[in-house]
Amino acid sequence: MLKFSIASFSFHRLLADGKQDMFGYIADSKRLGAVQLDPWNAHLSALQDEDAVIRGGRDPENAQFSAQNDDYLVRVKAAAEAVGLPFGCLAVDGAHIYESDAEKRRSNRAAAYRWLEVAEKLGAQQVRIDAGGPEDMPDDVFEIIVAGYDDVIRRAGNKGIEVLVENHWGPTKFPDHVIKLLDAVKGLSLLFDTNNWAEGHQQEGWQRCARYARSVHVKTFAFDAAGNDPTVDIPQVIQILVEAGYDGVWGIESVPRDGDEIGAVRKTAALIERTLAAIESE
Repeated sequence: MLKFSIASFSFHRLLADGKQDMFGYIADSKRLGAVQLDPWNAHLSALQDEDAVIRGGRDPENAQFSAQNDDYLVRVKAAAEAVGLPFGCLAVDGAHIYESDAEKRRSNRAAAYRWLEVAEKLGAQQVRIDAGGPEDMPDDVFEIIVAGYDDVIRRAGNKGIEVLVENHWGPTKFPDHVIKLLDAVKGLSLLFDTNNWAEGHQQEGWQRCARYARSVHVKTFAFDAAGNDPTVDIPQVIQILVEAGYDGVWGIESVPRDGDEIGAVRKTAALIERTLAAIESE
């Protein structure tokens, strides 16, 4: 049986339209057959609102959650426990390591610390925090990113949380930079996205980075009559991941061009399941 999760960004339109919140995401994940929860921090919008206030404070690193938001986290965790779904990877936007301005870096670091607290309270296994920075990642930028991840990983380790970098934006769209970071930072792991590579680097990213994958986002955009995505060779990348030894939960991050987010999750899960069955039968 396929073990899959749904990155909650798959439902970003439903979220924006007010048709789903964190509790709806939990219910939909259960209904669709997911085995764990992989929320995007925008689904925890109440906490993002408080982040904005904390960022303006004098001592954000030591800021405490409000009683209201502590209660919110308790209710989120209880809802997940009620349907039997653990938290896997919390994908955090707005806490990336590099900014050219030192004060912005400090502010982002404070946000990263707070999202580690959220992950700990929810029992999440992993947190994705972006590297940030320019695409060419010059040496001075690289040094800041490495030092930043070292700091975040130390704090995460005390909480039993694994920190992930994702091939996402900025320098991490390039396989060379992803590998350089993973080799330089002890304890840093990879959230492998099938799509977020710079133009002309997708195949290289698949081939060179699959062996580092500790979590994955299988990204789909459209489906033909046979249930395949004609825009990307999903069976090929799954084959590469399997051959590289990936045996974790298959994360779905569908972004359907037709807007049918629930349908796209179902179709992506079916595509992954067919592909794995074909690989196993070889």
